Amino acid sequence: MKKVIAGIVAAMTITGAAARMGAAAADKDIVDTAVAAGSFKTLAKALQAGDLVETLKGAGPFTVFAPTDEAFAKLPAGTLEALLKPENKPKLQRILKAHVVAGRVMAADVVKISSTKAVSGDTLTIAARDGGVTVDGAKVVKTDIAATNGVIHVIDSVIVPKDE
Repeated sequence: MKKVIAGIVAAMTITGAAARMGAAAADKDIVDTAVAAGSFKTLAKALQAGDLVETLKGAGPFTVFAPTDEAFAKLPAGTLEALLKPENKPKLQRILKAHVVAGRVMAADVVKISSTKAVSGDTLTIAARDGGVTVDGAKVVKTDIAATNGVIHVIDSVIVPKDE
């Protein structure tokens, strides 16, 4: 069992780029850290459209499972454009809040739990197997990117609550 957990933690070790991002982010909040990384332009745009930028610049702490631009590109054609429309703000906010957990949950903690409650109220399923971790089916690809008000874990898909 110890070998399995050690393997999972080793598999979740931050890559060189994420390590550089984490070191540079020590003095930035979650939003500024994500923007500085350059691979979260779509997330930043969605946070603005959902009026959630100031929330994630708040004291926190927050844990954000952050989908990359490539993750947003996997959504069905037209989905993102529709979500960014003002009339769909409540739906966009729920989807974005499904990526946020109150508190600072580091990778070593994530592998010990099977679910957690997102600030949207949705329960996220955590699965650690085959040397990796998924959150509601989204693969965690980089972990423990520190920010002044929390931590970011990078995921490869957008988490969409099942009833959205």
